[in-house]
Amino acid sequence: MPKMGRCAALDARAGVRHPEGMALAVCLLFDRRSERLVRELWGRLESQDVRTLASHTHRRHHPHLSYAVLRSWDVDRVLAAMQALPDEGPDVLHCRGTLTFPRGRVALAPSISAAMAARQERVAGALTATGADLHRNYVPGCWIPHVSVATRAHGASMATVVTTIADVLPLPLHVDRAALIDSSTGQVWPLDRVP
Repeated sequence: MPKMGRCAALDARAGVRHPEGMALAVCLLFDRRSERLVRELWGRLESQDVRTLASHTHRRHHPHLSYAVLRSWDVDRVLAAMQALPDEGPDVLHCRGTLTFPRGRVALAPSISAAMAARQERVAGALTATGADLHRNYVPGCWIPHVSVATRAHGASMATVVTTIADVLPLPLHVDRAALIDSSTGQVWPLDRVP
């Protein structure tokens, strides 16, 4: 029997259910032009009856790339941990494809540098050191960088999403800031650095 990889072992331990609850994310946010381009993509899909982050839950979502998603946390400890990390400055994500995830979620697929992967690993380590519960998909080595687009694409709408995304690729997105974002409320805690 083949040895189970680290990510598969985390999935097996957690079960297959992915609960839709509260979560706090450490997000990389984009400059105005990049944010506008992602919002325009959301708008094109919404006009074709595909749900995106524009119409998901509280409707206050920001185009972003999440370094980490927490299932339990102390916000003051998390803020302090993020503020203690070095400012790595702006970066560019080069989106070159489409990713699909369970339950009809579709995202832009950015290529990232080894430095960006190391940044994510430092963030995850700093967060777990606070006692926060890091979602298994954001454990270093299991993280799949993505910029969320569609939230419930199934059947024919999946082809619509992939075609609509392909029409805007390649898509460079310029990261110029970071924040903590509560996914259940949309509350944002801006960070004074990009970890």
